Formats: sequence, C-alpha cells, structure tokens
Amino acid sequence: MKIEPSDLSIDDLAALPKKTVPWYGVRNYQARNFMRDNMRVGDLVWYYHSSCAEPGIAGLAKVASKPYPDATQFDAESKYYDPKSTPEAPRWVQVDVQLVEKWDLIPLSWLREQAALADLRLLARGNRLSILPVDAAHWDFVQALRVVRKK
Repeated sequence: MKIEPSDLSIDDLAALPKKTVPWYGVRNYQARNFMRDNMRVGDLVWYYHSSCAEPGIAGLAKVASKPYPDATQFDAESKYYDPKSTPEAPRWVQVDVQLVEKWDLIPLSWLREQAALADLRLLARGNRLSILPVDAAHWDFVQALRVVRKK
C-alpha cells in the first residue's frame, strides 16, 4: 500500500492512538478492486512511502477492517468527492490499516537491484497504483532480505 509520507508517514501512523488509520481516497478502480475483493482482515501489507526523496518500504502493517464505504466520496468539500457516488450505491471503499512494525527503509533503488524482484508489480515502469498485490515468492524474498539487511 503506497502513501506519500507528507500525507501520513509511518512515523505519523505510529503516533496515532491505536496505530490505525482508514485508508481513504483511493480513486482508481483497479486499486479499489484489490482492496474490496482481495484484502482480508489480518492480511499483512508493506507500508510504502512514495513520491518522496527516497521512496521505499517503510514498514509492515495489517488490514484491520473489512472494506466499507469511503465517506470522503460524499463530502463536497473533500478533494476525494465523487458527485456520481451515493450512499445507496457507493463507488469507493476503504479499509483500516494498523501498524505492525516500522522498518529501516528498504529503498526502491535497492529493490530494483534484486533480480528475484524483476517482475514485482511495484517495480513496473509507469505503475501508479496505490494498492498492489504481492505474490508469495516476492513477499518472502523481501522479508528475508530485510532480515539480512538488519544484521
């Protein structure tokens, strides 16, 4: 799950009372579908800082709720307002995300150097999705790399 640290860094998340935040504002149908159709309570996700000086995986979080309507779609004052969405037929959903562990940043540049991650969707040129699935092999590789990098 990608987020700009200027919006909510992992440190900001860690400072929240329950270390939980609603993941609102997703306005891409494919990303919404990943969240709505594939995420389950308890699923682990990488908390990825994007659009910043050094993008990369900043930590681990977990899905803390089932998908539910994103209230910002109904708020005419919100930058995420969608006039075509109604409470009876909401277009956009969100889930709550809870911090599991803050990491030393695993930089995007370092991830790109790993041959085993060559087909990781996060690394695809032109990828702009804020929510992406990660297959088990890529997940396990990064988790193992993280342990090696900590030593």
